Amino acid sequence: MLSAIFGLEGTSLSPSEYTFFRDTDPWAFILFARNVSDRVQLRALTNQLRACVGREALIFIDQEGGRVQRMRPPHWTDYPSGSDYHALYQRDRQSGLRATYLGHRLIAHDLREVGVTASCAPVLDIPTKGSDPIISDRAFGTTPPPVIAHAHAAMAGLSAGGVATVIKHIPGHGRAEVDSHKALPVIRANSLSDDMEPFKHLNRATMAMTAHAVYSLIDSKRPITLSETGIKALIREEIGFDGLLMTDDLDMKALTGRPQTLARKALEAGCDVVLQCSGDMKTMISVTKGCHDLYGKALERARMAEWSVGHPDPFDVEAGRAELSALMGT
Repeated sequence: MLSAIFGLEGTSLSPSEYTFFRDTDPWAFILFARNVSDRVQLRALTNQLRACVGREALIFIDQEGGRVQRMRPPHWTDYPSGSDYHALYQRDRQSGLRATYLGHRLIAHDLREVGVTASCAPVLDIPTKGSDPIISDRAFGTTPPPVIAHAHAAMAGLSAGGVATVIKHIPGHGRAEVDSHKALPVIRANSLSDDMEPFKHLNRATMAMTAHAVYSLIDSKRPITLSETGIKALIREEIGFDGLLMTDDLDMKALTGRPQTLARKALEAGCDVVLQCSGDMKTMISVTKGCHDLYGKALERARMAEWSVGHPDPFDVEAGRAELSALMGT
């Protein structure tokens, strides 16, 4: 299995994509809104992706709720954002956490129904005053305690529904003053203790996604995704995360350079797999040249991530939807 997660262009695999994925055998796939039409189409697509690699590969999607959800009405529900759950939490802590659990348990049901087995959630970032709004209402709060509590509830809901989780964006993207989709953030804080606290509390998660940001405190020259020093000192040692570490999308403007070079540097720095989302064939071929087959500790972590996808617990979906609506007042 290649140390990569790839996207694709449309709502079904083209013959060239099928052949490319069959021959390169990426570890997993990721879907976006461009790949999503309806339930029947999406189930057929996930079956097709697994058929081309001949195994039950993980299939990821960003389905946080709020602004970031690739599966939307009329075929799926629009779920609350992190800040919506937190607003309820501030009025009634127990109700807020119950709503977070239910929302993510329902998301897991929607995903498993169409063959998607991993959600790039929850967000553990803590936005600060003056930071870019890319995180903003996606966050579960502006201090560590509620973010930690909501994140535990979100992960419990997804896991109960048989969906693997990805904590992001490690070691914390909340202070970024620019959107890493557009430019490279440089975080000059003298302390990252608040940013990293949620990740420390959830450091036994099976997967985490890096932030494309420079943390001057530890490496003033390289974004954490490409920094061996940063990954070792902040993510593996100080946070204590030993699960599978994936990059954020290599196509984001925070990173510059050839896709092949970025993939190689990220893996050399200590990432276990690279994420390339565009589905552009030329770019994927370049990324493939910078990757290698999974082996050693990275392969162990990948297997643990696969094993984290369990059978969904019994759950009354309609009762869950009604309860969530009542809690959120919708």
